[in-house]
Amino acid sequence: MTVSEGTPRRVRVTSPRTGAARAQRIPAAREIDAQTPLGEVYMSSLLRSQLRPALLALAVLGLVVGGIPLLFWLFPELSAVQVLAVPLPWFLLAFAVYPVLFGIGWLYVRAAERNERDFTDVLDRS
Repeated sequence: MTVSEGTPRRVRVTSPRTGAARAQRIPAAREIDAQTPLGEVYMSSLLRSQLRPALLALAVLGLVVGGIPLLFWLFPELSAVQVLAVPLPWFLLAFAVYPVLFGIGWLYVRAAERNERDFTDVLDRS
């Protein structure tokens, strides 16, 4: 018995759409650049995560700077206190507020950088 008599002939089956494009996975960064709905979701999540520390920093700043006049309104006898020959209200506004502002800014920048680092990690994973 020969091969051509007993066994069926092999036939190659191909798709008629051999030139069809395959579905490509689009990187998340390209989704953002193209402003697709998915890219908008990514950006809104980043903006939302950046808004939280910004509002917290603003609230602390408002309490600290806004609390100084309130402190002297509630306790007027503090206005007579002198620090290094400077009245306490002027000393607080001229010198003591700036290290607090620097600290608030430093903490905010650290939180913002952490959020951006987490965001880029998410983009790299997807």
